[in-house]
Amino acid sequence: MKAVFASAHDADPQAWIDPLQAAVPEVAFHAWNDTGKAVGAEIAVVWNPPPDLFSREPGIKAIFNLGAGVDALLRLPGLPADAVIVRLEDAGMAVQMAEYAAYALVRASRSFDDYQRLQQQERWEPRPDIRRADWTVGVLGMGVMGARVASALAALDYPVAGWSRTGKDIPGVQKFAGQQAFPAFLARTRVLINTLPLTDGTRDILCRATLRQLRPDAYLINMGRGEHLVEEDLSALLDSGHMRGATLDVFRQEPLPAGHPFWRDPRITITPHVAAASLREETITQTADKLRRYVRGETLSGVVPLDRGY
Repeated sequence: MKAVFASAHDADPQAWIDPLQAAVPEVAFHAWNDTGKAVGAEIAVVWNPPPDLFSREPGIKAIFNLGAGVDALLRLPGLPADAVIVRLEDAGMAVQMAEYAAYALVRASRSFDDYQRLQQQERWEPRPDIRRADWTVGVLGMGVMGARVASALAALDYPVAGWSRTGKDIPGVQKFAGQQAFPAFLARTRVLINTLPLTDGTRDILCRATLRQLRPDAYLINMGRGEHLVEEDLSALLDSGHMRGATLDVFRQEPLPAGHPFWRDPRITITPHVAAASLREETITQTADKLRRYVRGETLSGVVPLDRGY
């Protein structure tokens, strides 16, 4: 059985192929190359793979994605309708997402931006104590990442709710499920944290119609995908005063172009898509285990239904 490793983010594919080959010797791994020569692969191990993956390797039956989000993979032309797509389920990313959300929430709620400005002015001015009840948090998406985020923030005694398509029971987190519950979820939320996967149903979900339903003086933390956010709608709501700020890690165009209005907006904190990265060792261990299960015909976890997209 042959596998092709194809990733636009790694200059040294052997750093992945060598340990995978050692862990799964029954599969012969090959690096994607620019020669156009096919290897006859049945398996693809990918992260942001080349657009001609399936035209060059039409025999691919299973794709193992080195990340949790599969939206880029689903957009590739020629994706076989019967292909098995397997995504990462954590690989060290969930705790990073929780750290990022806590950083952004605490920075906003505890006025740490104000303290930074006051330090530059050599002014000693303690800000008023906060009431956590005034900083209601709503987490969009209750998968592995969102659930970890919600649990971590609830442990800090913020009032936390989680919304997802089917709902999820998490101790200390109020559950909202389905479109019917979405308005009530938004109405009780001041800090909205997005961890949703990108699908046709979630694209542009962070728009004027959604964000204006948040509590006044609202704050947005986007760790999902840039295509979730309608950027001009966020700017308009910041200008109107309905929203006080945002921390954004993902954007419609990455890197964020020079001259983009977000760069110089003091109400927006920008990070370059670093909220969570799959850790190499954990990713290799998890992917190798899934590959072994596939080869043996065993049940796989992390399989993505093509009609759902996550």
